[in-house]
Amino acid sequence: MSRLGDLIRLERTRQGLTFKQVAKKCGVSDKYLMEVESGKRIIADDQARRILKAIGLQETRTEAEFTLDDIAATVDLQSAVTPTLQQVVPDKKLTKKEKQGGDGDNPAVPGSIWLDALAGVLKHVPVYNAAMKEVDHRLLPITNGKIEGANPDKVYYLSAPDNLMRGFRVMKGDYLLVVPASGPVDGALMVLDTPFGKVLRKTVLMPGFQVMLQTYDDRCESEIKNLNEVTVVGKCVRLEAEL
Repeated sequence: MSRLGDLIRLERTRQGLTFKQVAKKCGVSDKYLMEVESGKRIIADDQARRILKAIGLQETRTEAEFTLDDIAATVDLQSAVTPTLQQVVPDKKLTKKEKQGGDGDNPAVPGSIWLDALAGVLKHVPVYNAAMKEVDHRLLPITNGKIEGANPDKVYYLSAPDNLMRGFRVMKGDYLLVVPASGPVDGALMVLDTPFGKVLRKTVLMPGFQVMLQTYDDRCESEIKNLNEVTVVGKCVRLEAEL
């Protein structure tokens, strides 16, 4: 199944629509829609737009907001684009321009339709270093208007600045997805703001409005501070590590 087919199927089921309901709205057959969802059929631009509109997707993104690498990370372009290009230009080595959508005479499968399909369901999430300089990005799915229960515009990844948390399985350079937090959470890995930049600490709530801040490099070390001495900016909810 292509990832675009996955997307259409996911949104159709989220809307609680059957094949017949969507097919009727779009003016296509049940079989046609099933083949689209399974990735067996390449859909034309206007047909794809009708399906996406029928299942409630909004066209809020422009092509400039996504690179080809972004699209490839979320859509099965190899299976979706290549067969159609081969039909349009048989026995010819494809140029980079043709692979991206062809020219005005032979547009093949325009990249814009894949971008339209991504609208409202994916978010370009920045990856920051300790100085909050963007060094990378990731595309994450938006569910019910949220990413991990938070406003999509408020979440980001932090690249672990050092190995002070490796005892907690976080190594330097690992990516941690951060959601907003106004205070420390007991037993959670938190991002703290310091004069030297953002740092990672495991927080343990203590009596008397105090919090224990833990690091774990060669050994576990702790310091206890008053809550009003600690500036929490976020809670880490996901870890991405290189193997």
